[in-house]
Amino acid sequence: MLQYLTKTEKTAKNAEDAKQLALSELGLAEEDAIITITDEGSKGFLGLGSKGVTVLAEAKDPAPIIAKTFLSQVFDAMGLEVTISAKSDEEALLAEMSGEHMGLVIGKRGDTLDALQYLTSLVVNHETDERVRVILDTENYRDKRRNALVALANRLADKVVRTGKKHTLEPMNPYERRIIHSCLQANDEVTTFSIDEEPRRRVVIAPKNARPHTPAIPHISSHIAAEYRQQNHNKAKNYDEFLAENSED
Repeated sequence: MLQYLTKTEKTAKNAEDAKQLALSELGLAEEDAIITITDEGSKGFLGLGSKGVTVLAEAKDPAPIIAKTFLSQVFDAMGLEVTISAKSDEEALLAEMSGEHMGLVIGKRGDTLDALQYLTSLVVNHETDERVRVILDTENYRDKRRNALVALANRLADKVVRTGKKHTLEPMNPYERRIIHSCLQANDEVTTFSIDEEPRRRVVIAPKNARPHTPAIPHISSHIAAEYRQQNHNKAKNYDEFLAENSED
């Protein structure tokens, strides 16, 4: 079972040294930790029986530490040397990764990166009290992918407007589908919606003012109609039945 080091106690000759030892072990800056002196120690008598100062350092936000610890364990198991930095803001926890072979971490269309992000989110939210949105990124992949999706959405929207036919995109994860929807939300000529179920859920781009399909009206030859009127003038036969029986393709 993984152990997440979010707080530690250190003892040294003075409070400053103890504090620095604790912060170094947690990998935190002082502004990111809560520092408490738990034992002020004692000088003893003539240097005999002296006791050092004990300091407790605790992370203000444990989520970055938990994310870094989990990802480090995963990359160790994969045999990859990856440098991880993680920080939180008001919106999300962002973990940036760098190293060789980042293509393996990204995977095809970001599938591996998305899977790692999902697992990291599960771990972080299991270990913390508040809900945390987790974002994993490497080599600026998220921005590059977003820009590519925005360009794709605009290009396909132009095609839909030009042809008057809807276009169904390949299956995408919820994050990428939101990018498509958001990009075209203000477009007055197309609308977007999702179809199918996960993991095959896809976005459809369709003309916003498309005319509804109207079935073709059956064509009745004039001589057939004249014959019907002559032979069935006094009959109560339903004219709709006649149309069904005598319509020509």
